[in-house]
Amino acid sequence: MEFGIFSVSDVTRDPITGETPSEAERIKGLAQIAKHAEEVGFDVFAVGEHHNPPFFSSSPTTFLAYIAAQTTKLKLTTSTTLITTNDPVRIAEEYAMLQHLADGRMDLMLGRGNTAPVYPWFGKDIRSSLPLALENYNLLHKLWSEDVVDYEGNFRTPLQGFTSTPRPLNDVAPFVWHGSIRTPEIAEQAAYYGDGFFSNHIFAPSAHSLRLINFYRQRFEHYGHGKAKQAIVGLGGQAYIAKNSQDAAKEFRPYFDEAPVYGHGPSMEDFANQTPLTVGSPQEVIDKTLSFREMFGDYQRQMFLIDHAGLPTSTVLKQLDLFGSEVLPVLRAEYDARRDPEVPDAPTHESLVKAKYGDAAPRQPRPNANRGDNVTGGSPYQDSPALKGAAFGL
Repeated sequence: MEFGIFSVSDVTRDPITGETPSEAERIKGLAQIAKHAEEVGFDVFAVGEHHNPPFFSSSPTTFLAYIAAQTTKLKLTTSTTLITTNDPVRIAEEYAMLQHLADGRMDLMLGRGNTAPVYPWFGKDIRSSLPLALENYNLLHKLWSEDVVDYEGNFRTPLQGFTSTPRPLNDVAPFVWHGSIRTPEIAEQAAYYGDGFFSNHIFAPSAHSLRLINFYRQRFEHYGHGKAKQAIVGLGGQAYIAKNSQDAAKEFRPYFDEAPVYGHGPSMEDFANQTPLTVGSPQEVIDKTLSFREMFGDYQRQMFLIDHAGLPTSTVLKQLDLFGSEVLPVLRAEYDARRDPEVPDAPTHESLVKAKYGDAAPRQPRPNANRGDNVTGGSPYQDSPALKGAAFGL
């Protein structure tokens, strides 16, 4: 079971101080948060992709590569990568590069995005968002699984003899999660490929997420990837933690009340009762998180949103300390004790390499110097051990 934190990268006014951090302050602060997440024992850190104010994470691969260089164990991912407005060729190349730089400590979550103006900014039509998402991922899958791609679709110019570079690390593509709040078609695509499915599980009751996850599990089994209970599931969650519930409520209430997403709506108590939000003591966070397993069954990744709504970096760091010392050890022990032995762990780069190659050495793609620019056709990569040293004088 993996535990992590994710950020939507919002730049929001602090209702206590009245100050809004600069983008520079927020970027540096989130980098500090990510590094501290590893220090206190979290497994995963994720950042979203946004191209509009008040968010700053327009280039998640750049940010995650920076974090990869300063961590040793933390798995890095996205929440989410826009499969609709990004060119699949750029996604293939940028995330393969991140995979190399992070020594495999990464995966990514793909989603359609729900900010309507983003589509025309990148020359896309939001009315085609679903078929665009399906087609773009089909192409991304080919780009990572085939050295040479010929492709013709409805939403981009054809590709003829195209090779995405660099090839994935150890010739194994990054693991992909498909993230959705409400779309069964995205769950269907995740199930078809045997990929992971991540339910946002923040702003709606758990019963809403349960319908999507149950559908994904059923289709995962239908496509022959394993039993329904063995499907790869991730959940979001929201928490504000303090030593006791009274302090937690007092400290978080101003941020909740002014939050751009749910401020000026239901009371904090009503929202916490109706959704996965937890505002309380370490034990309350533990109890509510364990209730997710009772509802959804065993799953592989639990992510928490804890840095939003204007919370200062110093407060988020204290949250991480409490999670690391009082919450994560208990959650790990409880999840491990209750886990069905047939349910797999979250995929890692090492496990994916093992599944593909067994005990054999993985293929190490090297451009074949003898083919020049590949004008003769075929693969530009040479697999023969005798020729591997020839490329580029190696």
